[in-house]
Amino acid sequence: MATTRIEAGFYFLYFSFFPMLLSASGSYPQAQNVTWKSTNFKTVLVWEPKPSADYSYTVELSPVGGNAQRISNCIRSSQTMCDLSTAMTDPKACYVADVLSQPPQGATSELSEFPHKTSPKFCPYDDTELDRPKFTLEVSEGSATLNVTDSPTAIANGTHLQTLRDIFSERLHYRVTYWKNKSTGKKTSNYNTSMIKVTGLDHGESYCFQVQAYIPSRTYGKQLGDLSPPQCSKDENQTIIEVYSPAVIISAIILILLLTGIIITVTVVCCKRKKKAANGEKKGVV
Repeated sequence: MATTRIEAGFYFLYFSFFPMLLSASGSYPQAQNVTWKSTNFKTVLVWEPKPSADYSYTVELSPVGGNAQRISNCIRSSQTMCDLSTAMTDPKACYVADVLSQPPQGATSELSEFPHKTSPKFCPYDDTELDRPKFTLEVSEGSATLNVTDSPTAIANGTHLQTLRDIFSERLHYRVTYWKNKSTGKKTSNYNTSMIKVTGLDHGESYCFQVQAYIPSRTYGKQLGDLSPPQCSKDENQTIIEVYSPAVIISAIILILLLTGIIITVTVVCCKRKKKAANGEKKGVV
């Protein structure tokens, strides 16, 4: 029992005063799991763990072989993420970032160098993920026209956000996946323009289409972006059962029956009144 109490007292003192000893000695936990998250050049650095009140994080970014700069909105911060999109002024350059563990705002330390964790190398032009594009669909006899909107990025040119086409130019392609509606067989075709015409479609059939950005000059595994939601054309040969759900059809039948019943009832009532009126006139004449 005495040993248990001693151990409990030790753990209490350890967990109560160890953080203060760390702060007093100037030692701070190193950041862990430093990774990049980037879509359409919107690039964020994330890491762990969330800091206690005894320390904070500062992020420094540097192009490979260049000088490091501190990111103004990520100095002595309690956050575990830092948006570096605007700091990466050259999308074709490669970058590394350092996450420094430092005293919190207003505190000082005797350390001249702080614990830090370096990120993996990140090259926005080759590594940023590509978001799913938007497109409009127009179908004519035997063909379909897809007008794809080149997605905007987080890279600005003055007051204008550049698109993927602005940055990748002719390297940006689009892959179209299409299939007959209610069929499992799919076809894919690649196009190097944003105005796409798919030919060879069966007349009157409904087709579904999905689009994704495609950069063949990238390494395998980073060439394709996310697939857009599917858009389907109308089927000109659809029956009424295929066009409308059973609930809609049943509701329409019930409505027609009700209207028919009302019409018949009104007709019968009118006929009876006319007949009654006619009989009354005959009696008056007699």
